[in-house]
Amino acid sequence: MFGVVFPNRSFPLDISTFTQIDTTHWLLDMNHFVGESYDSIREICIFLLNNFTLPPDKALALYIQSPGSPFLFCGAVTISRPSAVLSLPWPEPGSGSVPQLTAPDAPPLSAKIGVSVEDLAALPSLDVAAERKIERLALKVGENLFNFMQSFCGVDGSKLVVPMDILDRWFKKFQERAKRDPEYLKVKLNAIGLGTTWNPWGSLFVDQAEWGIAHDGAGA
Repeated sequence: MFGVVFPNRSFPLDISTFTQIDTTHWLLDMNHFVGESYDSIREICIFLLNNFTLPPDKALALYIQSPGSPFLFCGAVTISRPSAVLSLPWPEPGSGSVPQLTAPDAPPLSAKIGVSVEDLAALPSLDVAAERKIERLALKVGENLFNFMQSFCGVDGSKLVVPMDILDRWFKKFQERAKRDPEYLKVKLNAIGLGTTWNPWGSLFVDQAEWGIAHDGAGA
């Protein structure tokens, strides 16, 4: 159906590595893979296998969860985009109010990766981190232009006045900086990128209590 691989950290892992919660939800307990150092895993490649038939209006969504925190949506693959390398921006442990559904003497909650089949139209993005990088880069460029324009601003009553060629000046300076330092934009891109919280798993975990499934994803 599908598989995952952690670049430079693992061989491909197929669906049998995951605990199947129901017909459309799977969980991977990171304790079984890297123990408490789960946050050292910063990327994952998820891919569909040839025998997995996914309708065009569906997506295979991927989430991460730090211990005691809500699930965080990272991205998805579709039949037209059958593989993707997604960033894993692990939340701080305990950063959300997650119900503790395990018994008092149960092992501590562990970090998890969740995969689920969902409606494509309901997902906020196919690659959250990449989308946020573009947004943050555009903001940085806008801030750079604004600061540059401020250096040449004049005041005419209630209006700010700038030279007509201000955009040409700014763009020329921007090009000169990029020529002097070819890594300039690459560094900016590498320095930004966040995930977004989007959690359709909450009700599923409440349902698990009725199934006798512990919050750590293990079967009863």
